[in-house]
Amino acid sequence: MTPTTIRGALLPDRSICDLLLDGGRVTAVAPPGELPSGPSELDLSGYLLLPAPAEPHAHLDKAGTWDLAGAPPCDLPSAVAAWRHYAEYVTEEDVRVRARRTLDDMLANGVTAVRTHADVLPGADPLRGLRALVRLREELRGRIDLQVAVLHTDAPDEVLCQAVELGADLLGGCPHLSADPAAAIERVLRLAEQYGVGVDLHADENLSPGATDLRLLADAVRRRPFAGPVTASHCVSLGATDPQKAAHIAKETAQAGIGVVALPITNLYLQGRDRPSLTPRGLTAVRPLLEAGVTLAAGGDNIRDPFNPVGRADPLETAGLLVTAGHLTLDEAAHAVTHGARSVLGLPAAGPYEGAVADLLAVRAGSLSEALGAACPDRIVFKAGRIISRTTMVREFF
Repeated sequence: MTPTTIRGALLPDRSICDLLLDGGRVTAVAPPGELPSGPSELDLSGYLLLPAPAEPHAHLDKAGTWDLAGAPPCDLPSAVAAWRHYAEYVTEEDVRVRARRTLDDMLANGVTAVRTHADVLPGADPLRGLRALVRLREELRGRIDLQVAVLHTDAPDEVLCQAVELGADLLGGCPHLSADPAAAIERVLRLAEQYGVGVDLHADENLSPGATDLRLLADAVRRRPFAGPVTASHCVSLGATDPQKAAHIAKETAQAGIGVVALPITNLYLQGRDRPSLTPRGLTAVRPLLEAGVTLAAGGDNIRDPFNPVGRADPLETAGLLVTAGHLTLDEAAHAVTHGARSVLGLPAAGPYEGAVADLLAVRAGSLSEALGAACPDRIVFKAGRIISRTTMVREFF
């Protein structure tokens, strides 16, 4: 691939630099005009250059089904019931078409890596959604790095074994929906170790301060060191827990090496509907997690399905919600959808820094505040130093 010289890009630290992309990496960063001319050059004057975001928690098999599945009464149990009813009719091709459309939207917004969960579906072919996503992973190789976690509550061991054989990268689950959450956690860790895959659990997806998934998971991982990556997604109840206790659980989570994925848009939508006055934020305790040293990522979760009727497939929207609802700084929020998300996915660091992987997002914006706040549509997306998407908006006034 021909080396590319980028000219005049604004970096997150407010400096303006030129960069050289070669061999899939950023090989040089220099003040404007100091890099020699090359055969391929791109002027990014007026663009903010960021690490390409990653999406650490998606449900591509559900995406785009809000209108198809019917609008439920907007709480988590109703959403689960609506999806389970619609899932009876879901086909492999249906999943593939909707997931591909959603991945194209993500890519145009800057995403170059995605972890999606795939339900064990009802019916005679419970892994048809997983097969569709594994097919897409191959179709989009070189454009998006796609990881698939098989999501289940109490699926038989043989189904999970078959899922791994089909290509699942991780085992998932919802311990808080099991009769015995501790046993469910022990089981998924045992099977993941047996099959040589990672673990990503939907944990404590409620506002009960007595929820135990995250604490049980941290205890289990510390008791039996687990070689694969372990992620806890949602962890909403931690945000409703006494601050001192939340800090203690966050410290245990950090000691166990568990990454946590905050999912503001869906959790803010679903949680707290039983509290019409001073409604609590449906969000994990992002500040205590950061202060404890936990690897914190943030994702978009559901996109226009029974669990959330909105969503733009845009990590910058997710980052903006972390600022407004989670009270993170702009830099912290951007880090959660870029470096934090890539770290949870086990990917090397990317960004406009010498030696980093050249997965980059250029946004026509004059600052990080504008990029996160204005939903800037003009974007150029680089994967391993190659442009894979460009969006340009035409605005007319009469």
